[in-house]
Amino acid sequence: MTSPKPEIVAIGDAIVDVIATCDERFLEERGLQKGSMRLLTPDEADRLYADMGPTRETSGGSAANTMAGVAALGGSAAFIGQIAADQLGTIFAHDMTTLGVRFDTPPISEGPPTGRCLILVTPDAQRTMNTCPGASHELSAAALDERLIGGASVLLLEGYLWGPERPRATMLQGIDIARRSGCKVAFTLSESICIAGRRDGFLNMIEQGSIDILFANEDEALQLTARADLDGALDELSAKVPTLVVTRGAAGAVGVEQGARTAVPAVQVERVVDTTGAGDLFAAGFLTARCRGQSIERCLGAGARAAAEVITHFGARPGADLSKLVDQ
Repeated sequence: MTSPKPEIVAIGDAIVDVIATCDERFLEERGLQKGSMRLLTPDEADRLYADMGPTRETSGGSAANTMAGVAALGGSAAFIGQIAADQLGTIFAHDMTTLGVRFDTPPISEGPPTGRCLILVTPDAQRTMNTCPGASHELSAAALDERLIGGASVLLLEGYLWGPERPRATMLQGIDIARRSGCKVAFTLSESICIAGRRDGFLNMIEQGSIDILFANEDEALQLTARADLDGALDELSAKVPTLVVTRGAAGAVGVEQGARTAVPAVQVERVVDTTGAGDLFAAGFLTARCRGQSIERCLGAGARAAAEVITHFGARPGADLSKLVDQ
C-alpha cells in the first residue's frame, strides 16, 4: 500500500523501456554509437522497433526508476509524469502502482503517444538508448499536486525533462512549491546529452540556490563545469550546492558536503548484465538513506549497493526486495 504522504516525490519523464539484446554489428549497421542516447520521432522509433529482436517492456524514465528504487528500499515515493491513454500508458501506470509508487497523473487522450525508450544491450552490458519522449513532454503545471509536494521531504527533478518549455516551466513551479514548504530539492543531470543545449539553464538554476542535492556522473560534472579535471569540477559545484554527489562507475562515488569530501568504492558483483538504471538506483539508495537521517558516507554506501543490484539483471528496476540495503 502506498503512503498518503510520500517522503520523496519526483517529477520526470513517464517512459516505457523496451529492451532487447543485440550485437555490435546491429549498432554499426544503423549508425548507432554504443553507449549513447539519442532522441527519436515516433516514425523513427517505429522503424527501429521493427528491427529489434525479442523485447522486454517495463515502465522506465530516470526519476521514475529512482522512485521504484525508493519503494523497493522501503521508502515511500510518488511520481508525477505524463502518459497517454494508450497501451504503453496503461503498462506504465500499472507498473508504478504495483511497485508501491503513488502515481495519480491522469492520461491525456489527445496528442502524442506514451513515451518509450528502445534500449539495445550489447554483450558487454553497455546500453544504447533511443528515446521517443512522446506524451511525457506534454506535462503541464496542472499535473502538480501542491499538497503532495509540500508534504514531502525531497522533491527530485530530472535533466531529461528540462529541455522542452512546458515541462521545464512545470518543474520550476514544482521548485517554487518545494521552497515555500521547506521540502528539499534534488536534481539529477540524467545524461551527458542533456547538458550541451541546457548548460546555461542548469548553471543558472544551481547558482540561484534552487538545488539542495545535485546528482551527476563524472562526465556530466566535467561537461557542466567545462573543466578537464574532476577535482576542479567538484570544487566548483560543491561551492554552489549544499550536497553534491558524483558517481564514477567502477571507481565508486564521491559526495561533498560543507567542503568535506567522502568517497566510497563501487560494490563488486559477479557479473554485470545491464548498466541501465545504475545511476537512478544510486540516487534511490542515497535519498532513502538521507530521509532516514544517515550520514553522507552511509547514504553513498546505500546508493552503491542499490546500483550494484540493478546491474545484475536486465532493466532499470530493482529485481529484489532491497529494504535491507539502506541500513547495512
